[in-house]
Amino acid sequence: MVPPPSTTPPNPQQIQQFLSSVLSQRGPSSLPYAEDTKWLIRQHLLSLISHYPSLEPKTATFTHNDGRSVNLLQADGTIPMPFQGVTYNIPIIIWLMESYPRHPPVVYVNPTRDMIIKRPHPHVSPSGLVSITYLQNWIYPSSNPVDLVLHLSSAFSRDPPLYSQRRPNLNPNPNPSPNPSMNSSMTSSYGQPPPRVAAAAAGYPPSPYGRVQLPQPPQPHPTSQTEDAAEVYKRNAVNKLVEMVHGDIIGMRKGREVEMEGLFSAQAVLRRREEETNKGLKEMQDEKEGLEQQLQVVLMNTDVLDSWVRDNEGKTKNLGMNNVDVDEAFHCIDVLSKQMLDCTSADLAIEDVVYSLDKALQEGAVPFDQYLRNVRLLSREQFFHRATTAKVRAAQMQAQIASMAARAPHYAT
Repeated sequence: MVPPPSTTPPNPQQIQQFLSSVLSQRGPSSLPYAEDTKWLIRQHLLSLISHYPSLEPKTATFTHNDGRSVNLLQADGTIPMPFQGVTYNIPIIIWLMESYPRHPPVVYVNPTRDMIIKRPHPHVSPSGLVSITYLQNWIYPSSNPVDLVLHLSSAFSRDPPLYSQRRPNLNPNPNPSPNPSMNSSMTSSYGQPPPRVAAAAAGYPPSPYGRVQLPQPPQPHPTSQTEDAAEVYKRNAVNKLVEMVHGDIIGMRKGREVEMEGLFSAQAVLRRREEETNKGLKEMQDEKEGLEQQLQVVLMNTDVLDSWVRDNEGKTKNLGMNNVDVDEAFHCIDVLSKQMLDCTSADLAIEDVVYSLDKALQEGAVPFDQYLRNVRLLSREQFFHRATTAKVRAAQMQAQIASMAARAPHYAT
């Protein structure tokens, strides 16, 4: 059982304000519709109300079969139903479910206390739930509530879903005339006297819509003897133009849907390319930072080499080109460099001595025991020089790091 819906604004301006307010709410009290479809829901309801003013948008609580309750939008009121020359009002409720408009709404016939639902009915269940082909073939985004109401009116006019439980006192036909086929074809399933259409019996006046043009296949109009042939031709021409315009509108709508799908696909491609471009830009920025760091190191090394060249370019001016003393060509700049040079020279000299001893031993010039004793003494001394060289190299590295740190602020600026 659906609870009674809340009241809604009566005029179009207030209806627009009402829809804008309820669809823009955020937080726990917001309606459970997707954000990208709320604008389309608003347009659907405004178009429905403009075509059928007897329907009003409301918010009410809908209870699912599993007991879950949710606050949803609905269109509550009456829709026109032409039957045997008279247009009646059928009370219905159109619920917009959480997945609307991608899925069809849920439609209920809402009978009053003086009405009963016809049993069996091909489109209405005993609970009032409506099922027609248009709902089953609902296609997003072309399907809409206006066309739904047209198909509902067409289906109900062929087989009215509601009847009155009592015989009406008023004749709904504005031109009273005996109609035996009406009484003979419509019989009550509850054993009561043949009822008339429920909308008239329940006090609903004839519809303000007038005669409603329904989406039914065209039927030949019987031409009486007094009917003018020009009027018949004019009416047929108008109907043909309406059919052509309707076909053109359907074709244009399908074309626009194809264009929208293409634009959505292009948008997805552009977004993917944007991500790839941003990723490539970040990689280029990281590479730029790495090159700048390498440039700083190169500039520092260049400065060191320039300093060395300036300090040593005048040392060969006083020396002749043919009598250059190798021992005087290089000078150590500090104590650590001189100690490194001495230790390296001693290490290499010991290597040469050991090589000479090996060769003398092979030739038999040196006894084997003397060879072993000399190699042991030379190895001990060579180990001492190599250990000293390692310590000096570590001290030089510390000094170089301190010198680079001192120059870093100069290059950073």
